[in-house]
Amino acid sequence: MSIRILLRLLVVVCAALGVLAPRPSVAESTFQTHVPAAILVDYETGTILYEKDADRQFQPSSLAKVMTAEVVFAQLKAGKITLDTPFTVSVNAWRRGGGPSGGAAMFAEVNKPVRVEDLLAGAIVVSGNDAAIALAEGVSGTEGEFAALMNQMAKTIGMSNSDFRNATGFADPGQLSTARDMATLAQFIIRTFPKEYAIFALPGIDWNKIKQRNRNTLLTAGVGADGLQQAWLKEVGYHLLGSAVQNGQRLVVVVLGAKSEKERLDEARKLLDWGFQSFQQREIFAADAEIGRAQVFGGASGSVGLTARGPVRVLTSRRGGERITARVSYTGPLQAPVAKGTQVGQMEVTRGDIKVLEVPLFTREDVPVGSLWDRALDGGMTFLGDSARGLVAQAVAKLHK
Repeated sequence: MSIRILLRLLVVVCAALGVLAPRPSVAESTFQTHVPAAILVDYETGTILYEKDADRQFQPSSLAKVMTAEVVFAQLKAGKITLDTPFTVSVNAWRRGGGPSGGAAMFAEVNKPVRVEDLLAGAIVVSGNDAAIALAEGVSGTEGEFAALMNQMAKTIGMSNSDFRNATGFADPGQLSTARDMATLAQFIIRTFPKEYAIFALPGIDWNKIKQRNRNTLLTAGVGADGLQQAWLKEVGYHLLGSAVQNGQRLVVVVLGAKSEKERLDEARKLLDWGFQSFQQREIFAADAEIGRAQVFGGASGSVGLTARGPVRVLTSRRGGERITARVSYTGPLQAPVAKGTQVGQMEVTRGDIKVLEVPLFTREDVPVGSLWDRALDGGMTFLGDSARGLVAQAVAKLHK
């Protein structure tokens, strides 16, 4: 009978960091932001440097256009459309999102074809609602069908607390996202579509004899920003999703629900400045290092080593005084045969009391089916039940602490 066992293997790496007792990050415990929700993430390591109500849902307003752009980028990558593909600006797109609407628009002409590349610039750079609707209709036929595609893509990339209803970010109580999900989206776009990401940094557009500057004020704030989008909705306030690079280090920042344009920019800039100044990268496990071991049932070996794909790095405070802890978890025991490179668990890394990183773990070697004696021994362990298996799991954890 298959029995599910959750092994949590505690690996304390604080000795290497010279720390004596667990406590929250020194830098993080002293930082404060006035906005209702925020997150700051190191792009390379995925380390969460700061978060405040990062899973609280807000209507995303025009930050939804970043999800719209991601769907179009995916269509381009799949070869379903090209940057030169023309999409006609429908009456619906013109009336609801263009000049007659009174909102942000690229001022595309009704019933005229516009290249996908120009529509992307219109939606991203000046937050044009007409451009966003035209892209949605061009890709999926209707904005509703496009929203379904947005949700499908969001789920695929790990945005677990988001629900999209339209391509523009127009007010809809059912359209929701979080700071954490928006940071996940930004990281995915930067990593997966580096060429298309450059559109976010364009200084402006000139369309239909109307010149407009990029609406993202973070780009000119002197912090090294090169994307992504800012937004406002009367019901929820001012939002910003941004990314900046200094000295080769990229940070992703999200602030949601600011009270004013000034607060939005000030808090985003403050978070970025603090992040760049307060943290340094530390390697806690080298590439191919054995991080833990997982129990194997019926194998030539009773356990198998676990490793990450590449080195595991986190950002730690430059001031020190932090305890870094890694916990390995898997559902087991694994059933032989086990192939090398199989993902079987994950490692959760915490800095003080804050979870900062989750890393998938893979088997380091093959474990073939064991001899009759090996299988008989494991069968005896099955007969003894959960308590015996728990003791074995604890023993393995103790040996590899």
